[in-house]
Amino acid sequence: MIKTISAIAALLVASALVVPTVSQASVSNSVRVSYADLNLGSETGAWILERRISSAARIVCEIEDSRELALRQATVVCRTQAIADAQPAFNAALAAARNPSVTALPATITVIAR
Repeated sequence: MIKTISAIAALLVASALVVPTVSQASVSNSVRVSYADLNLGSETGAWILERRISSAARIVCEIEDSRELALRQATVVCRTQAIADAQPAFNAALAAARNPSVTALPATITVIAR
């Protein structure tokens, strides 16, 4: 009986250690970038939003060890892709700000690492 309880306890501990790793593999990092305080009708406002998106890409695609060339390259690819994925939302936000007939969107853009 004690061996059975020990085996079940060991199985539960092992499961608890493995499940978060497997579930996190399918979850991507993301950061919401707000532009509610910006005037996107101006070049300065658009530039600030671009900087915010770039900063968010640096957050979601962080370098764990910059000495590893492969990891550094993967980080650059991740950041480039995250910025490219946010580009349609950025363009839509600019269009809404510069053309009053365009329907306004929520004042956030989500930058995602894949």
